[in-house]
Amino acid sequence: MEEIPELLLQLLQEQYTEKEVNKILEGYQTKRETTLRVNTLKATVEEIKQILQSKKIEFEQMPWYPEAFVLRNIQETEIEKGEIYEQGKIYLQSLSSMLPVLLLEPKKKVDILDMAAAPGGKTTQLAALTQNTANITACEMNKMRAERLKYNIEKQGASSVYVMLTDSRKLDSCFSFDQILLDAPCSGSGTITVGERRKFTKEWLEKINHTQLTLLQKAISLLKPGGNMIYSTCSILSCENEEIIKKVLKAGKIELEPLSIEKLPVPQLPTKLPGTITICPNNLWEGFFVATLRKLK
Repeated sequence: MEEIPELLLQLLQEQYTEKEVNKILEGYQTKRETTLRVNTLKATVEEIKQILQSKKIEFEQMPWYPEAFVLRNIQETEIEKGEIYEQGKIYLQSLSSMLPVLLLEPKKKVDILDMAAAPGGKTTQLAALTQNTANITACEMNKMRAERLKYNIEKQGASSVYVMLTDSRKLDSCFSFDQILLDAPCSGSGTITVGERRKFTKEWLEKINHTQLTLLQKAISLLKPGGNMIYSTCSILSCENEEIIKKVLKAGKIELEPLSIEKLPVPQLPTKLPGTITICPNNLWEGFFVATLRKLK
């Protein structure tokens, strides 16, 4: 495929079989369905179902997450013009993007850190799942992205979130958290679409890898003993995923908690680290990686 950066194609071919690479490339070419999450801070699932039905919008509710809907006969741009979107009763979010927060299993009345929070899909999902009872700290180092994050938090009614305009790696060591979500900056190798121009060089990837590792190391230092965290990316390259996890496991401060998603209809790719999940892109799912870690007591 001419549209795929040469280095990315090379890395995919090194990591996966020819059959798996073809499946990934097919996923890149497929137009994804419109998906949303019901914001239970402002609406009920039943309310949104009734509104969609009244507007003759075809939808499928996900059995593994009742708040997740796949819309069949409408585009995102049309949904964005509707009242339920304007009022913050829904959040347009990919199914893959919903998984890290679900797998974190955020608890009520605890301290939670979202290390790379903008634009706020996962942050507001954390607030919704904990019904605004957890103390959520959301970090974003880019001022414009932080403003977007604040806008989405307010729109979604996520009053339990405190936004910090900072690189989360610079958080003072006096901070500590019961749970941490690190949806790390990445190459986006799981979300590429046909015709999209994207920078993809060895130097750029090495820089991203360094950022991912230093963020994860900081997360471990801020996590309370016995606390759990999620490391996720929208990449399907092992150099951004399994290899980063393996480096921190060597330090012996944290352990991998194997994930099991047999009950979820997730199109999986083989992983180099048992217990982690790599999702293959298709019409419903973006390419994604998720791992859950627990700090040793």
